[in-house]
Amino acid sequence: MSKESEGFSTEIVHCGVENSFSVRVRPRLPDFLSSVNLKYVKLGYGYLINHRLYLLLAPLLIAALVAHIGKFTWEDLYDKYDLTEALFISGLLCLMLYFFIDSTPRSTYVLDFTCFRPPNEYKISKAEFIELAKKSGNFSDAAIEFQERVLKKSGIGNETYMPKAVFRPGYRTSLNNGREEVSMVMFGAINDLLAATKVKAKDIKILVVNCGILNTTPSISSMIVNHFKLRHDIHSFNLGGMGCAAGIIAIDLAKDLLDAYPSSYALVVSTDAVSYSWYSGNDTDMLIPNCFFRMGAAAIMLSNFRLDRWRAKYELKQLVRTHKGMDNKSFKSIHQREDSEGRKGLSISKDIIEVGGHALKANITTLGPLVLPVSEQLHFFTNLLLKKKKTKPYIPDYKLAFEHVCILATSKKVLDEIQKNLELTEEYMEASRKTLERFGNTSSSSIWYELAYLEFNSRIKKGDRICQIAFGSGFKCNSVVWKTLKNVKRPKKSPWIEDQC
Repeated sequence: MSKESEGFSTEIVHCGVENSFSVRVRPRLPDFLSSVNLKYVKLGYGYLINHRLYLLLAPLLIAALVAHIGKFTWEDLYDKYDLTEALFISGLLCLMLYFFIDSTPRSTYVLDFTCFRPPNEYKISKAEFIELAKKSGNFSDAAIEFQERVLKKSGIGNETYMPKAVFRPGYRTSLNNGREEVSMVMFGAINDLLAATKVKAKDIKILVVNCGILNTTPSISSMIVNHFKLRHDIHSFNLGGMGCAAGIIAIDLAKDLLDAYPSSYALVVSTDAVSYSWYSGNDTDMLIPNCFFRMGAAAIMLSNFRLDRWRAKYELKQLVRTHKGMDNKSFKSIHQREDSEGRKGLSISKDIIEVGGHALKANITTLGPLVLPVSEQLHFFTNLLLKKKKTKPYIPDYKLAFEHVCILATSKKVLDEIQKNLELTEEYMEASRKTLERFGNTSSSSIWYELAYLEFNSRIKKGDRICQIAFGSGFKCNSVVWKTLKNVKRPKKSPWIEDQC
């Protein structure tokens, strides 16, 4: 098998000596068009049948009941039943109708969401980043040069935010720095959300918080409960160590809890702590996160009150989680470790793009049967059954399934590869690229900054379908699909409004 089909590309490099060349093997995403794993297609149809069976049976049962009742006339009812019996039968039918409506799964709605923008004092340019790194004395010349090269190609702009305390000479991560950072970004986002939704803190029944690296006692979720004085019987959960994909995992957990507790509000908070994941050493694979991760947090208010449909922005339609942790290469692609001098940091494997590509391919293959038009699915299966050997299978056009795509703003290279493999237009990639440039990689909250960008630019119309895709250590690829319930007006407060701070 060639290197191209295994997820690598080759590059001829001149070595500086006459007639001397070397071949450099560079990782890239696997070719999505080379093969289709039917295991994931079957899994997608399994989700479709299990989650939508009631939609197929309900119309049949209602039609049968209406047809049977339709045979009766008022004279039949008058002749056969007295007033008491008629009232009893009517009440029984109403009770049956109530239980039927109550037993059908409730929808999960996004009332609103907010993304925090740090004060301007935390703003940092790429040039200032390198200047402060040099002055800190924490990095070797080679480490400085490496970070400078990464930043130049990163796709990150000159107005991202990070705590500049990390550049102090001899900086070591501390719980106090981590707590201060997450308190600022989380509490700021939640305050804005409560003001936007008019939901009172005491009415929130479910709280799910995710933060990748920082894990404190009491937990970060307890910090929120204490600060906002949430109810004593709140169902509180704290997700840690799950990487940038944890934001969608938190949505999934909140949805399951809402299914168990009808007519409730769920607050989901996604963040990370740059000051706690910062690495002050010289191992190149551990310096990469320094260049990309920036401050940020998102707060999302979910509801399953049926009447909230009229004021909600979005309805959750599908959510698919893919975990590749059984594969050792995937499992070890992102992990926290200590270097030879005992300094902690996140280590990023050179295989990360290949690993992420396989996870993304598995996820969208599973998602396909849930979101693609029937015509595209029929085209896919017809091509699969009739295709000749050594020909590539037909890959459905996912642009027909979504009006907007929010892909985790990881790096310019990753976004380029995903755009190429999924054959997405620049319009689909705009939110991800602009978010990477303006805010950097804010980890699990990144996909919400991207949705905020679309709202700010008045792109979201009633009926639009939005797909958010996130990746994380483990290795995981998760996706969630929302349906827009109304034309979303440009918000009065947004992280993209430059003069609001």
